[in-house]
Amino acid sequence: MNKWFYFNFFVIVLAAWNLINKQLFSNFQPHLLFGTVGLVFILFNWTRHAVFSTIRSSSDRNKKIRFANLSKKVLPFHRWIGTSALIFIGIHAAFVINTYGFQWQNMKLASGILTALVLSGVVITGWMRRIRPSGRKRMAHLRLGIVMFFLVLMHLIL
Repeated sequence: MNKWFYFNFFVIVLAAWNLINKQLFSNFQPHLLFGTVGLVFILFNWTRHAVFSTIRSSSDRNKKIRFANLSKKVLPFHRWIGTSALIFIGIHAAFVINTYGFQWQNMKLASGILTALVLSGVVITGWMRRIRPSGRKRMAHLRLGIVMFFLVLMHLIL
């Protein structure tokens, strides 16, 4: 198991903990639902990075083949899942701004906007790689993904 699997698991547990503390089920708040669905899509796509890291670091050939075949099955949906995540996060942001107002002083809102901007960059570079692939776009996509992961973590902690 790669360390990114553990990081993803930690983020899911943190998000679930935040939902339980905000009493999602007794006091329904649509922005929490859309944010959670967007986060699940983001982490589903980010798990591909964990799979590729496991493939690179593993010495067991059978494990590499198994993970590569699994990743190959998910590949056609990767861009669409990322785009869906961006749409859900956009709806989440609209509900948050409608409910709480737009305040730059609010660190949670500022971190969410920054995360949404980076997510937009990840989605754009992902689609650009389909049109004209290059190593630069690949690295930009990967680095923006890493930055987004830690911004999501910061957004959940605040």
